[in-house]
Amino acid sequence: MNRRQFLILVIALLVLGGAGLAVFWQDIAAYRASGAKIGGQLLPGFKVAEVALIRLKDAKNQTTLVKKENHWAVEERAGYPADFQALSDLTVKFAELKVTQAETVGASLLPRLDLAEPGKGEGSGTLMEFKDSGSKTLASLILGKTVLKKDPVNPLPSAQNGVPAGRYLLLSGAKDRVVVVSDPLGAAEAAPGKWLSKDFFKADRIKTLAVGPEGAAPRWKITRDVEWGQWKFAGGGGELDASAAVGAVNALGDLSFVDVAPDAKVENAGPMTAAVAETFDDLTYALKIEKQKSGGDYYLRFTVSGEPPKVRVPEKGEKPEDRAKRDKEFAETRKKLVDRIGREQALAKWTYVIPAKSAEPLLKERAQMVAQKKKK
Repeated sequence: MNRRQFLILVIALLVLGGAGLAVFWQDIAAYRASGAKIGGQLLPGFKVAEVALIRLKDAKNQTTLVKKENHWAVEERAGYPADFQALSDLTVKFAELKVTQAETVGASLLPRLDLAEPGKGEGSGTLMEFKDSGSKTLASLILGKTVLKKDPVNPLPSAQNGVPAGRYLLLSGAKDRVVVVSDPLGAAEAAPGKWLSKDFFKADRIKTLAVGPEGAAPRWKITRDVEWGQWKFAGGGGELDASAAVGAVNALGDLSFVDVAPDAKVENAGPMTAAVAETFDDLTYALKIEKQKSGGDYYLRFTVSGEPPKVRVPEKGEKPEDRAKRDKEFAETRKKLVDRIGREQALAKWTYVIPAKSAEPLLKERAQMVAQKKKK
């Protein structure tokens, strides 16, 4: 090799090295710009107080959580109140998340990590967007596969990975830069029913409960004279099964729902059952329950009417020194009850979906409410 050839070779190596170094620093710059520095915050500069809209979308569902004047609402459920605690916890979590791993993954390999954009074929993830009140995007990312680790409770070498330990994420604008965080983010679901506030009506201190077809005489009606008294059939007509009565009353007092059906045509769903409960607080809860045409759940609508007593009835032999204290307690309890009634009446405009196991104790026939004679 002569001197000229040697110089040409040196120059070529310098050019290639410079190009490689430029590409390296370009990748480093993009990596830092994405906020994906290992040990650093996932979303640097992300401010929870600025968030006014959260959107989650996967291959099947979409949920839009919108901040109103004094509450959050779920748009896909006709503005039903959202679970503020759940969305607040998740938003704060994103503000605090740190990157534990970062990799360069080609676009063709993203579906393997469930990081493809929702609606664009298999291997799609969950798109999550945060926006401010002016619709400006504060953060946008796709949530992919859950990272699993070995079960620490099972020390055997053959133990399979199965404990959620993290999540693959693809930040918007980060191209092929995939990161891993140490939280599986299991609450980040796109199903609207998961984000509904679970506050519901609570029919307590029930005095009478009547159940039957709507518009007809009830199949059965039970009553009790005092709050902790024995249940019996109103008007006689057989011996009541105490456990069936308690089961029906407890089911009514502990009702919960799994979703809201804003477009449900309840009157066409199936046979309607009416349940009417009167309480010792002079309130009346009227329920309409119908089985869905498909699936095992039930539709439910309810109304709350009446007004609690304004004046306390003094107890027999009540001492004067106890009267003021009990009157104060009565006033405080009544105020809480009136406030609760107001919240319940505000929820009465929606149609709810309740699981079959919650509805079944209220749908029994009269024969199922009658105590069975024990065999000798």
